[in-house]
Amino acid sequence: MDTLPPFHRAALLLDMDGTLIDLAPAPDAVTVPSGLPDTLIALRKALGGALAIVTGRPIETVDRLFGDAPGAVAGEHGGAIRHAAGAAIERVDLPPPPAHWLAAAETLVQSHPGALLERKARGFALHYRGAPEARDVFHSALTALLATAPGFELHPAHMLWEVRPLGADKGRAVAALMQRPPFAGRLPIFIGDDVTDEDGMREARKRGGAGYRVDAVFRDPDGVRSWLHRSAELGDWGPLP
Repeated sequence: MDTLPPFHRAALLLDMDGTLIDLAPAPDAVTVPSGLPDTLIALRKALGGALAIVTGRPIETVDRLFGDAPGAVAGEHGGAIRHAAGAAIERVDLPPPPAHWLAAAETLVQSHPGALLERKARGFALHYRGAPEARDVFHSALTALLATAPGFELHPAHMLWEVRPLGADKGRAVAALMQRPPFAGRLPIFIGDDVTDEDGMREARKRGGAGYRVDAVFRDPDGVRSWLHRSAELGDWGPLP
């Protein structure tokens, strides 16, 4: 297991779905446990502001769920970054998917009741949690679509396939956040639960920090939240589970 950097030298970068909050049957059905925003605020202050949420969701979704608790936010897998609460959102120049891909994705979802299409600024995701039999059908159809145009990737996640442009990943998001105060000069800790978080973990380790996968270290989001709460109370890292 990676070694936690000293608290006073660390920056904390947290995935959202499946890490801070429990997964839900649909993206809009997630809830934020009571007290979690206050825990993040306390940790952010104790870390000199060096706390961020790094997610595939839009920054606007993080704002709706958490307000200004995290301070910095990287959304859309690093395609959009806000370096501090109230600062302007900076967007990487990346293409949106072709319109006919979205039309094809909509047709796929309609043919599999229970499946969902999640539209994003520069990509989209097909959720099959409610239609598990669609997993391979979606994969084959999306693979065929991506073969018709360069510049996009297909990524697996929890019961979904996500299409996003090349150049947007959580490793790049970590690198961008760490270039500016209050993160610059600190050692990043990245916590995530999914394949898409592994880029962030690798980047954190490359910078002398640590990367932790939820299931391997904390078991579930509740374990992450408990550890964050203990650390906020101590003003130092609590023992890892």
